Amino acid sequence: MTSSITQITRGDLACWQVRHRGQTLVIAEQGAQVLEYRLYNEPPVIWLSEQAEYQRGSGVRGGVPVCWPWFGGLAFNPEPVRQQFTVTDGPAHGWVRTLPWQLAEQDQDEQQVTLIFTPAADSLPEGTPEVDLCLQLILDDALTLTLINHNRSAQPIALSQALHSYFAVSDSRNVTLQGFDQSPYVDAMDHWQSHRQSGPLTFREETDRLYLQLGPTLHIDDPDWQRRITLSTVGSQSAVVWNPWVEKSQRLSQFADDAWQRMLCIETARVLDDMLLLAPGERHEMSVRFVTSPL
Repeated sequence: MTSSITQITRGDLACWQVRHRGQTLVIAEQGAQVLEYRLYNEPPVIWLSEQAEYQRGSGVRGGVPVCWPWFGGLAFNPEPVRQQFTVTDGPAHGWVRTLPWQLAEQDQDEQQVTLIFTPAADSLPEGTPEVDLCLQLILDDALTLTLINHNRSAQPIALSQALHSYFAVSDSRNVTLQGFDQSPYVDAMDHWQSHRQSGPLTFREETDRLYLQLGPTLHIDDPDWQRRITLSTVGSQSAVVWNPWVEKSQRLSQFADDAWQRMLCIETARVLDDMLLLAPGERHEMSVRFVTSPL
């Protein structure tokens, strides 16, 4: 099947659409944010809000936003991360998710399509660490995202980051997450107290947890769709699991009141004790691969 890479627009946002081996991938230049990933005749893998707004300078609800150079609120990050910045209260999840990026490289053949995005020149605010950042996307028989950091300074640099992946599910109340058993986590819904996971992870209420010491493979088991989504990670031992449930959904922008039933987030990350510490000149890759299979 012939691959194609075409420029499209969604609202005010310039995007790239990739078709390859029955798969469709859409990436916005703003934030290098994946907006859509699906396989032919299957439910989408990545969830995008039905109320998504495509406006310059504003995040799009859903997809895979890039969180960098910190995750969540800056004030909740470890001290080495906070010390990197002169601001004390920047935007949630850092700067790059609403900044312009550019397609720096593209390549395609019968086997795969590769795209590499970098933040547009001079788009990063003053005070950003001296790190070259890029996002590589490889579409072969599945989708692999790799966030690459290269410390080009003579000083060590501390960062936190995440590929904030929203996944489409039949009903969040019926899915089970595998691969978290016995992993420690910090529960943002329980005053940031530490706990340890016991058994598979399910959703019964608003969930916002930062998991640590994870293995390289996680699964989303969706019996209603008879589908398993497998996340294979490299360069990360932490992940954030999030579902806003009923009450918070009513307060979120670009989010239907019942959308919590159709999505969940597993965010491949470097957070808390798993923050990224880059030595001078060091290059680091954090990647996640999404594979679907029958359950």
